[in-house]
Amino acid sequence: MISAISWVPRGVSKPVPSVADPPTKEEIDELIKTGALERSGDGESEDDDGEMDVETPKKGDQISQALEVAKALGKASKVTESGTKFDDITDGLRELDMEHYDDEEDGIDPFSSGLGDLYYPSNDMDPYLKEKDDDEESEDSDDMTINPTDSVIVCARNEDDVSQLEIWLYVESEDGESNVYVHHDVIISSFPLCTAWLDCPLKGGDKGNFIAVGLMDEPSIEIWDLDIIDEVQPCVVLGGIAEMKKKKGKKASIKYKEGSHRDSVLGLAWNKFYRNVLASASADKQVKIWDVATGKCTITMEHHTDKVQAVAWNYFAHQVLLSGSFDHSVVLKDGRASSHSGYKWTVTADVESLAWDPHTEHSFVVSLEDGTVKGFDIRAATSSSTSESKPSFTLHAHDKAVCAISYNPSAPNLLATGSTDKMVKLWDVSNNQPSCISSRNPKAGAVFSVSFSEDNPFLLAIGGSKGTLEVWDTSYDAAVAQRFGSYIKKSRTPPGS
Repeated sequence: MISAISWVPRGVSKPVPSVADPPTKEEIDELIKTGALERSGDGESEDDDGEMDVETPKKGDQISQALEVAKALGKASKVTESGTKFDDITDGLRELDMEHYDDEEDGIDPFSSGLGDLYYPSNDMDPYLKEKDDDEESEDSDDMTINPTDSVIVCARNEDDVSQLEIWLYVESEDGESNVYVHHDVIISSFPLCTAWLDCPLKGGDKGNFIAVGLMDEPSIEIWDLDIIDEVQPCVVLGGIAEMKKKKGKKASIKYKEGSHRDSVLGLAWNKFYRNVLASASADKQVKIWDVATGKCTITMEHHTDKVQAVAWNYFAHQVLLSGSFDHSVVLKDGRASSHSGYKWTVTADVESLAWDPHTEHSFVVSLEDGTVKGFDIRAATSSSTSESKPSFTLHAHDKAVCAISYNPSAPNLLATGSTDKMVKLWDVSNNQPSCISSRNPKAGAVFSVSFSEDNPFLLAIGGSKGTLEVWDTSYDAAVAQRFGSYIKKSRTPPGS
C-alpha cells in the first residue's frame, strides 16, 4: 500500500544522485543492536523469552547476517522462511556442480563455431561486448538522470512487511507523452504513515533535499537525504526509543529520547518560511514542534484528548498551526500569542486530514471519517478558546472515510478528495457552495493520499491500498478545462513568455 505522497520541487534534486558508501561494520552492528534489521525481516517467534540477545551468534549466523544486511539494503530477493533459507544457497551450488568443474571431458563445444572461438583478454577489447555494454550504460545513465523538467514524487510504501520510500519520476516528452517509473527506493525501519518534504540545509549549503517520515512502530521521525542512493540510515532521527529492556513475563521497560513522542507519528507539516521547523501529530495525543537543524523538540502541546491525526501550517501567517484529532476537534494555535489557549472547532467524526486554502489565509477544510468535508472561516471564531461557529459549508463527499484532501495551488476553489470508497473526486467550492465536477476510480484501491503538484498544478498524484502510484492529469478532464481553462493555459505557459 501507499500511505503517503510528497512532491519534490522541480530542479531541486541532483541530476545524478550520489551513491552511499557501503556501511561500516560499526553501522551494521548498530543496525543489529537497534533492531532495524530484525524489524525489516522476520519477527520474533512466540516462544522467544523476550530477552534481548546480542551474544554469541548461532550456527550459520554469518550467512544469516549477510542476508539480513543485504535485505535491509534492498539488494536481496525475498527471503524464504527460516527453515529454507540455506536450501536456496545449497541448490544453487549443486546446480553449478563446482566439485566436478575440472573433470569435464575435452571435446567439441556444440555452441562453438567449430574453428575455435576468438579470445579477448578483456571485455573492453571485444567489439561486440563493448558496443553492447556502451548501449546498456547509456540507457541506465538516461534512466538515472533527473532532468530539471522532471517531476519527482516520494511515496511511502509497505509491501510484504518491507517498508520503503519509493522515489518516482514523472517525465513528459516533447510530444506530450508521459512516463512514470521508480527511480530508486530507500528501505526504512518501520511502517511509514506520513511524509513531508523539506529543504533545510542539514548538510550545509543553502538548501537541501530531504524527506521526513513519521513511523508507526517507532515513536520517531526519520529524515532521509533524497540525493543519496543506497543509504542505510537516515541523516537525522527526531525522538525515538533510547533503550528497551525486555524481561520474561514482564512488560518491556522503555526509555524514550528526550522530547520524543510516545506513540506512532500520524502527521507531519514542514514550515516553508521557518525552514528548520517541523510540526508533528501523534497517537500519544500530542503535537510537537521540532528544530530539525538541532534535532530537538522545542514545543510540546497537549490540547487534544485523543490521537492527533493531522497538522497544517498557514500559508500566509507562518506561525499559525492547525491540528485535527480523533477527539472530533480542530484546534488553531498561534505562535505569536503563545499564552493564548487557541481556537477550537467541534466536528462530527474523527479527523482524517486538514488543508489550508493556499489562496486565502482565512479558510481551511477538514475531512472526516464519516465521509464529509467541512469548510471553516477563522474570522468567525470567537475570542473565547472554544468556538461554536458553524462551518462555511458541509460537503457529503464520499460513502466512506475521506482520508486525503488537496487544494489546487494554481486554480482557486479547486479541491481534490480521496476516500476508502476507492474514488477520487474534484470539487469547485466557489462561494462556499461545493459542486462535484469530476470523479474517477483510479484503480488504486482504497485511496489514502492525494496531492496536487505545485510545479505542474493540474497533476494529481494518488496512492492507495494497491500500492501503485497513479498520476491523473486533470487538465484533460472536460469539466475541469471548462471551469478552470484560463488557469490551465497559464500553467502551461513558460515563465517570461
